[in-house]
Amino acid sequence: MRILFWGTPEFAVPPLRALLGEGHDVVGVVTQPDRPRGRSRSQLDPSPVKVVALEEGVPVLQPEKPRGEAFMAEMAALEPDISVVVAYGHILPKVVIDAPPLGTLNIHASLLPALRGAAPIQASILEGHTETGVTIMRMVPALDAGPMLHVLRTPIHPELTYGELHDQLSELGAVAIVQALALLSVEAARDVAQDDTQATYAAKIHRESARLDFARSATQVSRVVRAFDPRPGAHTTLHGAAVKCFGVRVRAETDADLTDDALRASRPGTIRAIDAEGMVVRCGDGAVRLAEVQPAGKGRMTPLDWQRGRGVQVGDRFDETDAIG
Repeated sequence: MRILFWGTPEFAVPPLRALLGEGHDVVGVVTQPDRPRGRSRSQLDPSPVKVVALEEGVPVLQPEKPRGEAFMAEMAALEPDISVVVAYGHILPKVVIDAPPLGTLNIHASLLPALRGAAPIQASILEGHTETGVTIMRMVPALDAGPMLHVLRTPIHPELTYGELHDQLSELGAVAIVQALALLSVEAARDVAQDDTQATYAAKIHRESARLDFARSATQVSRVVRAFDPRPGAHTTLHGAAVKCFGVRVRAETDADLTDDALRASRPGTIRAIDAEGMVVRCGDGAVRLAEVQPAGKGRMTPLDWQRGRGVQVGDRFDETDAIG
């Protein structure tokens, strides 16, 4: 089976390596064009997927957009039997989806039809799901709506961060696509239509998505911090300057769990303790402990180091209503 692989970020690397490692005939890779970096914007960086493709001697296509006669001719010259897409970065037109004789498969990081869309990993944490997974589906023009071929599941532990879950699902996607192709090769795969009435959507992440509101419950604050750890970082402000927060743990789930009178009497966003384990912050219901912070213009540090640098003191209050860039 001749496979044309589509992908761009690090999330797509384990599936590509898995296909190559299993001896599949990956005839080409389609990835985003090299992007400029640095202040001068003079140096171009290849995508993680391109780096692997070049290491393995796989031909690379980098169209600005995957359409047009020239691109279709390049794609046809590779003679793929099937396309496999994971986090490529562009919506594929129907003519591209249908071009390979066996169609196009997609690796999606949710249990479809739940969390169709751009950011299912973050959404699964924000919404408090206890389980997620990857779905191998046939691509159709409608967003993440194609028939499902194969599903693998994994639990979401209460303290799991986006970065940790991202890596788990990337590896799980690698296993799932190898298994799905094996089922196809022996004609054992069965298409299962999605129930569109049960579909939910995971919208693209914006800066406002990661804004912390300490007036919410400790559980909700924890979800926001975990959903954007390590990137882009959940943010708030202190003394008018932006601060990102990481390494969250629920200190008290509800006010009924609070044993510290000063903490109980504090307004949401108030820092009530700073020690070697982090800092305790009052929430609208309960409290959280934050292990690391990143003040504007600085690297990640412990709250204790931040205090030693006179950036924060016990009794300071995060201003959850005026976050700035």
